[in-house]
Amino acid sequence: MRPKRDYSLIGDDSRRAVALGLSQADWYRTPIPRKRMKELMHRRNGPAIRDTALWLGLLVIFGGLGVYLWFSVWSLLCFAAYGVLYGSASDARWHECGHGTAFKTRWMNTVIYNLACFMIMRDPTVWRWSHARHHTDTVIVGRDPEIIAMRPPKLWHIAANFIGLFDVPLAFKHMAIHASGRLTVEEATFVPGTERAKTYWTARVWLLIYAAVVVTCVVSGSVLPAMVIGLPRMYGAWHHLMTGLTQHCGLADDVTDHRLNSRTVYMNPISRFVYWNMNYHVEHHMFPMVPFHALPALHEEIKDDLPAPAASIAAAFREFVPAMLRQRADPEYYVHREVFGTATAVTTSG
Repeated sequence: MRPKRDYSLIGDDSRRAVALGLSQADWYRTPIPRKRMKELMHRRNGPAIRDTALWLGLLVIFGGLGVYLWFSVWSLLCFAAYGVLYGSASDARWHECGHGTAFKTRWMNTVIYNLACFMIMRDPTVWRWSHARHHTDTVIVGRDPEIIAMRPPKLWHIAANFIGLFDVPLAFKHMAIHASGRLTVEEATFVPGTERAKTYWTARVWLLIYAAVVVTCVVSGSVLPAMVIGLPRMYGAWHHLMTGLTQHCGLADDVTDHRLNSRTVYMNPISRFVYWNMNYHVEHHMFPMVPFHALPALHEEIKDDLPAPAASIAAAFREFVPAMLRQRADPEYYVHREVFGTATAVTTSG
């Protein structure tokens, strides 16, 4: 029986992963002809400009109607839609623009990345480096800082984050730490010294903005300003957590084949827009430089080498929720993926 996992980035499992060669390992990739890969990696502004204009336009429409109709059932319905666009779609925009692949033009990626980071409450510098580590050491215990469901999973903690009950206070705690000119001990393991000053100043500006929102609420005697800025990160978080759980939950840890630790899920068009095609998650991890708009084509190219995708979000939940329930008593349990003879993964999990 394996000892209890240490998910901290400075603990025994971190050192174990390095010693076993699981950190910064060579990962399996489905072979694709070089010419086709170049076509799939081609960056364009058009799809992201179209989707961003629609995203921002819908934010203005639903947010404006929510304010105009306040307080009524209709305003709450408008804010329900606004919340998903603010507190969930921002997660995907943060992600894709952080990779620098959403737009061809660099400054466009930078602008949307920073806006989305503010909305999702993730420091743009810390999370750029955190996500780089996530891709380098995907679901490697002690190395990946973005593992949602640890073993045994804290199901009550995950459920509470459907409305951000833990994530949002933690985000403000980190803002306070950063504003004081410090990083957390774990952040210091992956954020270079030359990048840290940006984090400190970002936190100070963000805290001033949130303070202004609170003051405006107090002066106006209404929660409405916070319904527009801040609170949507809580009441609109459910969709990004729902889709995020489908990515890796219930699958193997400490392997070097994304087919074993990541999950592709077929989704409805609305969720795909909100999620920006990240439902093709095995494909994204294998080839992270392929833009979001080319992921469906990449899926068609390599699907015969991958495990069968979940047929829907509900089907994905039916697979990983029972696995997570079983992991409470048996942390070594996981969903075994059937892959083909081309796999070269190293595995140390049960």
